[in-house]
Amino acid sequence: TSEQIEHLHRRFKQLSQDQLTIRKENFDSIPDLEFNPIRGKIVHAFFDKRNLRQESDGLVDEINFEDFLTIMSYFRPIEMNMDEEQLDRFRKEKLKFLFHMYDSDHDGKITLQEYRNVVEELLSGNPHLEKESARSIADGAMMEAASICVGQMGPDQVYEGITFEDFLKMWQGIDIETKMHVRFLNVDTIAHCY
Repeated sequence: TSEQIEHLHRRFKQLSQDQLTIRKENFDSIPDLEFNPIRGKIVHAFFDKRNLRQESDGLVDEINFEDFLTIMSYFRPIEMNMDEEQLDRFRKEKLKFLFHMYDSDHDGKITLQEYRNVVEELLSGNPHLEKESARSIADGAMMEAASICVGQMGPDQVYEGITFEDFLKMWQGIDIETKMHVRFLNVDTIAHCY
């Protein structure tokens, strides 16, 4: 709505310090993001050309307000009047954004190492969990992904990684539409972002 766009524009101006573009450093002033273990991946996603619907690979150095709106559109809630086809497209867009966060080398697959990196980042704040335990969790999750996506594999088969089609299968039945949201949009004061 125009009201939501105005709200986002105020937040954009606050983040950019009234500049025409936002750079990665501008996200340093977001307290809610500061303690997020995958902060780097989240910020990176805002500058990923794939998420900006530019079809090409790589990152941009800065984003303008239109780019910011494009990224924020991945987080908008579902609309009550969407038909099945629109809901399916909406869900796939959200999952593609999430997939890009995991696929850090932009090769179209989430490899075991990429998955390990994310799990290790997510669990890094837990002082009772050693790195080897995090790796075991990631390895187990990757084996589960292989069983969901490929089925029973032979002893000489190796699961190369999770493709986007595999990713869709894994998220089937999980309500991503209500789980992907942003809490740093409050513009009242930068110290109290929600």
